Amino acid sequence: MAQKTGGRKIIVLNRKARHDYFVDDTYEAGIELFGTEVKSLRAGSVNLKDSYCRVINGELIAVGIHVSPYEQGNIYNKDPLRPKRLLMHKKEIAKLVGLTSRDSYTLIPLSLYFSRGKKLYDKRETEAKNQANREIARYAKQSRRGE
Repeated sequence: MAQKTGGRKIIVLNRKARHDYFVDDTYEAGIELFGTEVKSLRAGSVNLKDSYCRVINGELIAVGIHVSPYEQGNIYNKDPLRPKRLLMHKKEIAKLVGLTSRDSYTLIPLSLYFSRGKKLYDKRETEAKNQANREIARYAKQSRRGE
């Protein structure tokens, strides 16, 4: 059911949104979920049909995303249609507020996917490169001063 493309595991696509709306620009945002909701997403139990996003009190909120209750979740399951907070930078949210208030723009979620995070060895490699670059810059600075 889920597709893998370039480090992303696509869970669901909102094909109807691309048919009903002209997609002018796309943004990527994180989504705030609880444990049982993540398990439902991994099982592919989510529906983006009739969902949209709104800015409320400076936060981007996704309304209408239906995440089916996790079967083994018992008391920890949340409301399937509860509003979910999207995680974006304040500047991006401010830009979206301007577009939606001024023009006839609507914020529609197009897809949900899991993005591959860095593995521990990738993090170590990046940290080693950053440390080497800092040392090179330090030595270059010292040599310019003539020390």
